[in-house]
Amino acid sequence: MPAKPYQFDIRIVKFLIVGVINTIFGYTIYVASLWIGLHYTAAVAASTILGTLFNFKSIGAFVFESRNNALLLRFIGVYFFLYLLNISGVSLLVHFDVPAWFAGLLLLLPLAILSFLLNRRYVFSP
Repeated sequence: MPAKPYQFDIRIVKFLIVGVINTIFGYTIYVASLWIGLHYTAAVAASTILGTLFNFKSIGAFVFESRNNALLLRFIGVYFFLYLLNISGVSLLVHFDVPAWFAGLLLLLPLAILSFLLNRRYVFSP
């Protein structure tokens, strides 16, 4: 039996589009929180909490074509896990004298990729 040809998943493109908007929103909250004097852990928490609510609707509706609000707890679980990874990564980089604002920037892409994979598999799976 011949191998099945790779089928492009348009959700990846949609996720990238929404991801840019969500990243701008979340990173703006993060930097604004640092600017007003919050510790980076509180800044990550603020951007994660506000970003999670914003992202649930944008990712669910546009990327995965789901308006199922019952999935919110799973989505929050994924974002809580990402929050823990983000805090750990920022903390590690800050330990090596990387500024907190730049540490957050460095972690954006790897956490975005992981976010798509986790949401596709555990939250919005068919």
